[in-house]
Amino acid sequence: MTVPSPVPAVRRTDPTARRARPVALVIAAASLPMFMAALDNLVMTNALPVLHREMSATIEQLQWFVNAYTLAFAGAILVFSALGDRFGRRTVFALGIAVFGAGSLFAALSTDPGQLIAARVAQGLGAAAVMPLSLALLTGAVPAARRALAIGIWGGVSGLGVAVGPLLGGAIMEGWNWQAIFWINVPVAVLAIPLALLVLGNDFGARVPIDVPGAVLAAAGVLALVHAIVRGNDDGWDTIGVIGELAIGGVLMIAFLVRQARAKAPLIPLRLFRDRSFSITNIVGFAFSFGTFGSVFILIQFLQVVQGATPLEAAVQTTPWTLAPMVVAPIAGIIAPRVGTRALLAVGLLLQGVALGWLAALLSADVPYAELVAPFILAGVGMGLVFAPSATALLATLGLVDHAKASGVNSTVRELGVALGTAVMTAIFVGAGGQLLPDHYVDAARPAVFTGAAVLLVATVIALWLPSGRGASHGEAAVEPESAAPEAVAA
Repeated sequence: MTVPSPVPAVRRTDPTARRARPVALVIAAASLPMFMAALDNLVMTNALPVLHREMSATIEQLQWFVNAYTLAFAGAILVFSALGDRFGRRTVFALGIAVFGAGSLFAALSTDPGQLIAARVAQGLGAAAVMPLSLALLTGAVPAARRALAIGIWGGVSGLGVAVGPLLGGAIMEGWNWQAIFWINVPVAVLAIPLALLVLGNDFGARVPIDVPGAVLAAAGVLALVHAIVRGNDDGWDTIGVIGELAIGGVLMIAFLVRQARAKAPLIPLRLFRDRSFSITNIVGFAFSFGTFGSVFILIQFLQVVQGATPLEAAVQTTPWTLAPMVVAPIAGIIAPRVGTRALLAVGLLLQGVALGWLAALLSADVPYAELVAPFILAGVGMGLVFAPSATALLATLGLVDHAKASGVNSTVRELGVALGTAVMTAIFVGAGGQLLPDHYVDAARPAVFTGAAVLLVATVIALWLPSGRGASHGEAAVEPESAAPEAVAA
């Protein structure tokens, strides 16, 4: 059943959007910038030990290399979704690509941790315009009959970014330097902007006021919470500063929710959460990002810090994990209408949780790499089973007019999961006496990764409350009236 919308489900486009466009070209135009952002995020994770050595970055600064991006992304994504509705989704999408490219340029030119953190903020702001509008532009342009396949390919492209990111980053750092991992984004951005402008229609949503105070409340609240977690071990969890910052963060988040309930044009329409599929998909998405990427932050450094792998060697060693989503995600998108999104998500979360628990149990300074391969593969399959079905489940019963907002909410929730997961896992690691030294890593890393596994297993149980999501009509019912629009993609 479609969630009622306070605005008419009418999609306005510019005149150039009315020409037919090949499905493959639309998928490429919508997915290439997303691929750039996905690739860069894991390139950064693989580069952390190198940045620790060459920039003398502390473990807290390493966290901020990740969290500066994710918090900027999470804080701005709903604003950019609203700007896309108001000024044209393609227009804001192209602007986001340009900002991301400029942020990459500044990151490559950075000479100290502070400059790199600022550049990562710029990249996060650019990604905030790219990621949600990518899916909205894709689903709005592809006919309903091909939408599941297109979303599956879109998920596969994201999986490709996950797979290629560490490998490409490792090869570049070994052959050149860490700055080059950011330089590679510049030509991609230069190519992606004209492709988007030529191929994608400039869809509009409802032109409503943008809730800037709401965005400030949300961003300040999340920043306070993450900052308190990051400094908790150093300053002491029982100090007035840390407790006060946690309290302030909680109050700001409550104030944000109160404002969203009362605002005429909220950033997050709370009515969307009356839809069970939307609500549970967001809970599961947060838990998935929290458990998975918080653990990845710990595990990828284990291979370099403890086992002495170079960035390229570490990337090659993790390919059984990172390559699997590229293969599994498109297949999951295709079979989702038959087996149901609930089954795929629950199995994917279960496999990911079991794999992380397995890896945590295996961690030791001298564990043979061969013993890590099976859990890496299991984790990769689990990740692939989550990617595309979660996007389908998220939008399954929502009208097309809500797609950009809904995907923006989901992307925000996921990025908050990454930021909080990284902060919490690192707090557990540091609290257990962990340091970025071979002799002080494993015993502290193990409880952090076990925590990630536990979060994913809880998410598995929650995913069982999803609607089954079986049948092609399930995902098409809410959007069928829009599928016949003259700007639909040509076969």
